[in-house]
Amino acid sequence: MSMRLRLKADGRVVELRDGQELPVQPFSVQPVQPAVETPPAEAGSLGVRDLRRRACLTQIEFAAKLGVPVETIRNWEQGKRAPRGPARALLAVIAHSPDTVFQALAKA
Repeated sequence: MSMRLRLKADGRVVELRDGQELPVQPFSVQPVQPAVETPPAEAGSLGVRDLRRRACLTQIEFAAKLGVPVETIRNWEQGKRAPRGPARALLAVIAHSPDTVFQALAKA
């Protein structure tokens, strides 16, 4: 059975039960802690943003060259996500030889 709730003009929340409005007791919400601290988005010693800037590319251009959505690049640069697996390896290679990687990806 679901509860029917109503927000009153004064900001209170009440439960509607059997035609009556009953006050809803506030409850405390514990903040959710991330299970694992996300490491900064880095490839080698340089971050994704640094790699992209060294290549003189915009986020859109960099995403197109790597074949990933631009949102992925933004998330990596803002630290919301970290590159994993093949992406991390590719970024590590880009850190050492960006021209070679971009040429190889352009042929694919």
